[in-house]
Amino acid sequence: MVVVAILAAGRGTRMKSSQPKVLHKLGGLSLVERVLYSVEPMQPKRRIVIVGYQASEVKTAMQSLPNLEFVEQTTQLGTGHAIQQLLPHLQGYEGDLLVLNGDVPLLRPETLKNLLQIHQDKQNAATILTAYLPDPKGYGRVFCNGENFVQQIVEDKDCTAAQKQNRRINAGIYCFRWQDLALVLPHLQANNAQKEYYLTDAVTQVSPVMAVDVEDHQEILGINDRLQLAGAYEILQNRVKNQWMAAGVTIIDPASVTIDETVKLHPDVIIEPQTHLRGSTIIHTGSTIGPGSLIENSQIGENVSVQFSVIINSNISSGTRIGPYAHLRGQVEVGEGCRIGNFVELKNTTLGGKTNVAHLSYLGDTTTGTKVNIGAGTITANYDGFKKHPTKIGDNTKTGSNSVLVAPLTLGSDVYIAAGSTIAQDIPDDCLVIARSQPVIKPGWVSKKRDENK
Repeated sequence: MVVVAILAAGRGTRMKSSQPKVLHKLGGLSLVERVLYSVEPMQPKRRIVIVGYQASEVKTAMQSLPNLEFVEQTTQLGTGHAIQQLLPHLQGYEGDLLVLNGDVPLLRPETLKNLLQIHQDKQNAATILTAYLPDPKGYGRVFCNGENFVQQIVEDKDCTAAQKQNRRINAGIYCFRWQDLALVLPHLQANNAQKEYYLTDAVTQVSPVMAVDVEDHQEILGINDRLQLAGAYEILQNRVKNQWMAAGVTIIDPASVTIDETVKLHPDVIIEPQTHLRGSTIIHTGSTIGPGSLIENSQIGENVSVQFSVIINSNISSGTRIGPYAHLRGQVEVGEGCRIGNFVELKNTTLGGKTNVAHLSYLGDTTTGTKVNIGAGTITANYDGFKKHPTKIGDNTKTGSNSVLVAPLTLGSDVYIAAGSTIAQDIPDDCLVIARSQPVIKPGWVSKKRDENK
C-alpha cells in the first residue's frame, strides 16, 4: 500500500513565466501530469499534489484527472515543510509514502516500481533514489556501505576534495515508511542559510535507509529553465523513436521528426523527414507519412501516402494518396483507394471509395458515394452566415472545374456538372447539368473606351 505525494508548490522563477513551472508542457502533457502518469502502474491508494504558487491555476489545470487530492503549502519553506503539510491528512495511515517532484518528468514507471519493491522487501524506513552522474557538481553526495545502506548524505558545498570524487548523488525521490517519517517531521530544523526545512534531514533521522541506483541518470533530470525543458523533450523523443525503430518502423531522419508517446505505429511504416505525429494517431503497415506532414488524433490505414499535408481528427482508409498540401480536419472519413490532391481542404466530410478530389477544392459537411470525381476548383458553399448545411453526392457523379455547390444540396448518382456551374437545387440521377449565365458581348467596347480616355 502506497500513497504518492508530488511536490508542486514552487514558482520556477528561472522559467521566466507567469505560468507555474509544473504546468509547462513537455510533449503534449504538463510536467506534473507526466509525473502522475509514471505512478499509474503502481495503483497508489491516494495521489496527493502539494500546491502553493498559483494553487488555483494548478488545480484548475488538473481538475479532469480522477481521484486527485490537493494540499496547500501557503508559504514555501522547503521540501521538509511541504511534507509536513501532510500530517493532518495522513493521520492513522500505516503504509508507505512515495515523494516525487512535479518538475522531474522523465522517470520511468519501472524505475519507481523497482524503488517501491526494494523498499518494501527490505522493510526500510526510507529508500532513496540515487544516480551516478558524469559530472555531479552541485548535487548532494550519497555515501553507502557495501549493501547500499546509506551512511551519510553530504551537500556539494560541504564535501571535502576526497568526497567530491564520489559521483553518486541524491535524486530527490524518496520512499518512506509513513509512521517513521511522521514521528520526525515535527522536529525538523531550519538551521541553514536558506532557513528552509529539508526532507533530507528527515532521511538522516530514520533507520534503516537504503539507496537504489537508477540505471539511466537522465531519468532524474529536473526542469528549471527553458533550456532544460528542451533537453528533456529531446530525451523523451529519443526514447519514443528508438522504440519504434526497434519495432520495425523506418524513420528517415529522426532528428527532424517528432512523435508523441500516445501514437501507435505498425511495422513497415515509413516516416519521412519533417513529419510530426500527435495525440491518439494510429498508422498501419505499409504507409508512408511525409515529408513535411502533421497528423493528429487520426487513423491512417495500410499503404497510405501522405505528403506535405495536415490531417487532424480524421480516418483515412487503405490505399489512399493525400497531398501535397492537403488539409483534412473535423472528422473527415476517407474511403479506400481515394486521391486527395494538392491544395484540397476537407472538413467534416465523408468520401466513398475510389473518389478523387485532385486539386484546388473545398468540401465542407459533404458526403459522397463511390467513384466520385470532384473537378478542380469545386467548392461547397456550406455556410449561410448562420448555419452549416450538408451536401450529398451520389455514386459516379462528376463535377466540372470551378463548380459551386450551394448547400443544402443533393446530387444524384451518375450526374455530370458542367464546368463553371453554380448548383443551388437538388439534381436527380443520370443528368447533365449546365448552370451558366449567358455571356454579354459588346463588340468594339475596348477601342471605344481607349479613345474616350486619350
